[in-house]
This record gives sequence, structure tokens and C-alpha cells, in this order.
Amino acid sequence: MTTDTDHSQVKLDVPEGTQSLEITRDFNASPDKVFRAHMDPELFVKWNGPEEITNTIREWDPKTGGNWSYVSRDDNGEYGFFGSFHEVRENERIVQTFTFEGFPDAVNLEIMTLTDLGDGRTRLSSTAIFDSVESRDGMVAAGMESGIVEGYNKLDALLAEGV
Repeated sequence: MTTDTDHSQVKLDVPEGTQSLEITRDFNASPDKVFRAHMDPELFVKWNGPEEITNTIREWDPKTGGNWSYVSRDDNGEYGFFGSFHEVRENERIVQTFTFEGFPDAVNLEIMTLTDLGDGRTRLSSTAIFDSVESRDGMVAAGMESGIVEGYNKLDALLAEGV
């Protein structure tokens, strides 16, 4: 599977035969605001995931060594996710694990970097490393891309409100 798409400012690179994917998205907000939107649970639940999803935080300790857990709900059911924050470097970098409770043996590593582009703009670059090529391809096939695009569009709107 080779995918290199650019939807609504999201660049998704899914190199064939690898366990990883790359996501790049620029925001019209400073790094501290983009970082806060990822770390503040009240903000995170507002933008994370597709339009039809409602999120509820179960646990949220956004620091190096902390844990997180939330549930997403839509008309089709409930989906739980959990992980650990391995490194939290304010306004710069977030390294965390990510597990979907529906596939508890598939633990992913996510590395997000925030780059100050100047003029109040930030580039978020994210690398997700999956436990296998099949796991990565399964997440992509399940609609991960549309969830990312819709979620980041919601984050854009939230940041435009001055959060």
C-alpha cells in the first residue's frame, strides 16, 4: 500500500511494506496553543476524531511517565483507547503509546514534534510506528485517514477561536 495524500492540509505518507506512517499538518496557531490542545483533556475531547464521535476521558496524566485513556462513542458503539506518555516536552514533543482496546495486542508508538514556523504558525509532524505492517494497514483501511482529517479540521476551528 503506497499512499501519499494531502487532504485539507493533512499530508499522510503510508510507505508500502513498512510498519509506520507519517502525518504532517500546519496550524495557524503558536506551538504552545497546539501543544495545549493535545495535553488539556477538556480541549482534546472537543477535536479528537471524526465529526460524529463524542469523547470521554477516563484517565489523563499528561506528563512524562503519565497514562491516558478515553472512550469514543458514535451511533455504532463505543471504542476505548489507552496509552502512556513516554516523553512530554512542553511546546516541542510528545512521545506516547497508543492502543485500541479492540486490538489490545497491537501497541503503537507515536512521536509528535511541533515546529515553530514563525508568524504564529506551527507544523505538527507525527510518526506512528505500528507493531506490524498488517496492523498499520488495518488502521488505515478502517478509516484512520478521515478521522485524522476531520479531527485536525476541528482542532483548526478550535484554535481559530483563540483557545
